Amino acid sequence: MMRAVLTLVFTVIVTILAVDASAATGDCSAAPATIGRFQPAAQSQAAPTVPFYDAAGKARTFADYPGQPLIVNLWATWCPPCVQEMPALDRLVELLRAERAAVLALSSDREGAPVVQRFFEAHAIRRLEILVDRKTAVTRALAAPGLPTTIVFDRNGRELGRVVGVAEWDAPETLAFLKRCLGGQP
Repeated sequence: MMRAVLTLVFTVIVTILAVDASAATGDCSAAPATIGRFQPAAQSQAAPTVPFYDAAGKARTFADYPGQPLIVNLWATWCPPCVQEMPALDRLVELLRAERAAVLALSSDREGAPVVQRFFEAHAIRRLEILVDRKTAVTRALAAPGLPTTIVFDRNGRELGRVVGVAEWDAPETLAFLKRCLGGQP
């Protein structure tokens, strides 16, 4: 009898841990059409340690966002598809606030922060921080094939997947998918 009880308790604990682990990693399958061609990571790679820079020229890395899921968008002001999705990414900052996710738009513009600041002002981008990927170091470290490319990282800095091309970042279906993928409820 005692053996049966211990087996049952062990089974319940293992089940709870398995459910908790799957919730932590999230479900990144079945992406909606609004997110474009989301490619789940075949192997969960760690976010690179290559620096990028804020508007003041201070070096930053993805490690500066400990415990936060990251939505990293690689873009440029001269890229029409990038320009198209920038307002939706700006709105996504607010929409993912409860998940403590950081939306980082890293510009590869050679002119740096001043051109990004002018772009943000002209397009009423108010929530995204000005971040610059000098000499496309982060873009190369992430092996991005083109712009825009958006990479989703979990709270542990591991890649969950990526989108190459435009997505409707503020669409309800996309938001539900991201919440599910990041381990929360849709």
